Amino acid sequence: MSWTRFKEYYYANPDLGLGLDISRIPFPADFLAKMEDPIQKAFAAMDALEQGAIANPDENRMVGHYWLRNADLAPTHELRDEICNTLAAIKAFSRQIHSGEIKSASGQVFTELLVIGIGGSALGPQLVNHALGQPGKDKMGVSFFDNTDPDGMDYVLAGLAGKLPQTLAIVVSKSGGTVETRNGMLEAAAAFKAAGIDHTKQFVAVTGAGSKLDLIAQGENWLARFPMWDWVGGRTSELCAVGLLPAALQGLDIDAMLEGAATMDTVTRAKTTRENPAALLALMWHFATDGRGNKDMVVLPYKDRLLLFSRYLQQLVMESLGKELDLDGKVVNQGIAVYGNKGSTDQHAYVQQLREGVSNFFVTFIEVLKDRQGASMAVETGVSSGDYLQGFYLGTRDALSEKDRTSITITISEVSPRSLGMLIALYERVVGLYASLININAYHQPGVEAGKKAATGVIELQRKLLAALQESKGNPQTAETFATKVNGDAELSFKILEHLAANGTVKKESRNPWHESVYSSLS
Repeated sequence: MSWTRFKEYYYANPDLGLGLDISRIPFPADFLAKMEDPIQKAFAAMDALEQGAIANPDENRMVGHYWLRNADLAPTHELRDEICNTLAAIKAFSRQIHSGEIKSASGQVFTELLVIGIGGSALGPQLVNHALGQPGKDKMGVSFFDNTDPDGMDYVLAGLAGKLPQTLAIVVSKSGGTVETRNGMLEAAAAFKAAGIDHTKQFVAVTGAGSKLDLIAQGENWLARFPMWDWVGGRTSELCAVGLLPAALQGLDIDAMLEGAATMDTVTRAKTTRENPAALLALMWHFATDGRGNKDMVVLPYKDRLLLFSRYLQQLVMESLGKELDLDGKVVNQGIAVYGNKGSTDQHAYVQQLREGVSNFFVTFIEVLKDRQGASMAVETGVSSGDYLQGFYLGTRDALSEKDRTSITITISEVSPRSLGMLIALYERVVGLYASLININAYHQPGVEAGKKAATGVIELQRKLLAALQESKGNPQTAETFATKVNGDAELSFKILEHLAANGTVKKESRNPWHESVYSSLS
């Protein structure tokens, strides 16, 4: 990698406080020119998307997360007003919570926030909380239920012990039927009830109009309801009520986040490829993976506050790009696998393999120039901890380059609400452009829906097994026998019965060999 190549391909935007180095992706000199026609078609597709084209034909809906940070771009006055009115409502509600105008069921000021969601309904708020929060200084502390793991929920509730009277809970689900979120809502409501608290006076819904959750919130007269529109996908929902409400309640500057995203949107609408960082990134992904996802993307932010950014990108990229069929119905099995942790932790984890193992990846480094608020102490003469962090980033990058391991670097001035909004908007645009380059629909997720359907089938099999156990009371039988009785899969039946036995729902008598073990009803 030469200084000449770096000068040729380094993108610098001082107004954004953003740098992008693509010089360590070894594309040939004519690559950008050869890809000019495809990227211009991708620009055109993105323009149509922002103007309200039906981008998700499976669900016959628009995709308009770009309107969230510039409502004037929305295709109708009604949508524009909904966006503006919701933002105003978020700010007003947050002010009322912070001032104590709205109090808890026992008349206390809210000091804690419990966000109940999964996937994009949790990952975005978690990223923002971790990246921008100031423990001890934030207006509210934030906790999350982001799974249907009972022990995980108990862990979170233990951290809120004695604080539930001052805890506001936000339940986030577009459809209102997401089982993991429904379960978290029920578990939280039970915890509030056990503490003698009327949860309805401390619960808030973020959901689609008329959804199951919306009907519950209306029927129980919850404290507040905020909309989640069908034209905003979960993985691109951080800058609607899903993410803005928790951030505002935490006391973060949501206007700066929106301004950062809007500014990045403006820059990434540029039709001159070399002046568009999203286009450059999309083209680098295409070159690095042969447009087929042949290599994984390793995301290494050299900043603790961006630890969760790789998880956030994992959903955004993999759910958007991981598709079996292209737009013409052809089987293509597309996608880019994403994983990562943080620097310099990774130098003690998997950089050894990155440098000397299988070369099946490209790296995205994220460099943050500002070390901390205020001055840093010297750990050696003239050297701070932050200097060492940069040294480890630059050293790791060069060590990988020595072994022909390719990388991209994104540099931002600091981690702030504005810069985080910029990063979110940048990658949303990259995913959209790359999807156009490889001719797939980035805005549906049939595989996720298939998984949900399969899970529902497992629960139905469990109900049948419990009924069969009850009918066979006093006559213990093997998992295989019970599976035959209910016309179910033997392996699934075994796994279900093992889980039920471990949790005291059924009785197990272990035998040798293991598959001769028998199960019976407890009652």
